[in-house]
Amino acid sequence: MKFEVTILGSSSATPVYNRNPTAQLLNCNEKFYLIDCGEGTQQQLIKFGIKASKIDYIFISHLHGDHYFGLIGLLSSMHLNGRIKPMYIFAPKAIQEILELQFKHSDTTLKYELVYFVIDPTQPAVIFQNNDVTVETIVLNHRIPCTGFKFTEKKRLRKLLVEKLEKDNVPLELYPLLKRGVDLDLPNGQVLKNIDYTTDSAQPKSYAYCSDTLMDERYFDSIKNCDTLYHEATFLHEMLERANETHHTTALQAAEVAKIVNAKKLLIGHFSSRYKSLNELLEEAKTVFQNTELAIEGITFQI
Repeated sequence: MKFEVTILGSSSATPVYNRNPTAQLLNCNEKFYLIDCGEGTQQQLIKFGIKASKIDYIFISHLHGDHYFGLIGLLSSMHLNGRIKPMYIFAPKAIQEILELQFKHSDTTLKYELVYFVIDPTQPAVIFQNNDVTVETIVLNHRIPCTGFKFTEKKRLRKLLVEKLEKDNVPLELYPLLKRGVDLDLPNGQVLKNIDYTTDSAQPKSYAYCSDTLMDERYFDSIKNCDTLYHEATFLHEMLERANETHHTTALQAAEVAKIVNAKKLLIGHFSSRYKSLNELLEEAKTVFQNTELAIEGITFQI
């Protein structure tokens, strides 16, 4: 099953050449989840050959423009391109008012439904789940209410040992029960032990997305032991005072978070426009957490 994230934007408040404001696309079993939607997101989707029509779920962390100014354009283009299936938007409450105001003054009536789910920024909660993934909020510490998102795969069914099943002439109609981990007592007295005919599926993986925030131990439990952690790293640590003023973190702090929560991999992003080269940020993070990579536009990371 695919579980991967493509970076669409990794800049902070102001875009710079070759870096767009924040946006990511998560692919879980060919279902697509857009995480934040900075200005130009739809152009990034086109640039990287991703069909916007595949997106059915959008998650907005907070209402600073670099995380949602691309949303009205994306939704409008979907309307013009004939979308009819609903779009599910998980976001702060005011997003509905903001979008409806823009549609009102452009005299736009969408051909499809927008289904809003209001995020509570005060406590972590499960906000969505289907057969593939569970999504939980991460309460962050930013200048305005802000949440991150943790995406965790659902545990898959057990894998059948087909050759052994065929060799022992196990009826096909029993396969689904064995996949679910059931031991079977047959009418003839035979017992089919699940462990003899199946192997366990892989452990579910998780992706934690921490957008704008101060380093704050209150969200550490929400991201503990995640497989891949995306954490904002707006500044180098020499600018810690500025980071604190703006409620952001440094590359060094992002690495410290990854180490504390026992993440397997760290992606850093949301880079200040002051940095033309990002190597210093990467090198700083690696002094604390070696398995760190830059969240560069167009790169797809396997979770």
